[in-house]
Amino acid sequence: CGFCNVNSGKPTWNDPLEPARVARSIAKMGLRHAVITSVDRDDLPDYGSGIWAATIRQCRSQAPECKVEVLTPDFRGEEMPLAKVLAERPDVFNHNVEVVPRLYSVARRGSRWERSLRVLRNARAIGGDELVTKSGLMVGLGETHAEMVDAFADLREAGVQVLTVGQYLRPTENHLPVVRYWHPDEFKELELAAYELGFEHIAAGPLVRSSYHADEHVPQQRPGVGPLSAAVGA
Repeated sequence: CGFCNVNSGKPTWNDPLEPARVARSIAKMGLRHAVITSVDRDDLPDYGSGIWAATIRQCRSQAPECKVEVLTPDFRGEEMPLAKVLAERPDVFNHNVEVVPRLYSVARRGSRWERSLRVLRNARAIGGDELVTKSGLMVGLGETHAEMVDAFADLREAGVQVLTVGQYLRPTENHLPVVRYWHPDEFKELELAAYELGFEHIAAGPLVRSSYHADEHVPQQRPGVGPLSAAVGA
């Protein structure tokens, strides 16, 4: 991705002890809501879904009071690895579409808009009513208000309930430049448009990120719980 500051390349190995370490970290920090994410592992036969599932199981065992939100890759759009992850019953499934469809050829050349929608649609179907589905986009790469609202409509059609929208900030000079900084009032307009489409919760603002204060994005799941949350890499 042209906006991501994570190094790319083929990993040399897969650590079978990582799920236990992630869960132990969550337990030691006493988290009430943990966002677990990962790099793409398209080099693995199951696209990394096995280690995802094991990580959720370990979290349930070592930190049973903690809500688990998974922020996953697209698993190349295949249903079987997605089903393996969702069989462990995470509380929230998040897959960020990141940018509007027109910008995929520039910002997400290895991904496809329709494939990401299929992942979200399948998650909704497999997870049922107990699962909260979530996605997020950035602004600042040349999209228009109309394109954003059209993207929101696609996400709602795919069954997404929670939406985050934030401003793209260029991590280094080697990444895509910021085309425009959106005004806070424009974020408010996007928020209102999203609520009109039927989203249950929207977080929209210049510094909004899908994992930051993620527990506040699903208040219906977190009655009486304070803002102890963190993102943990799997």
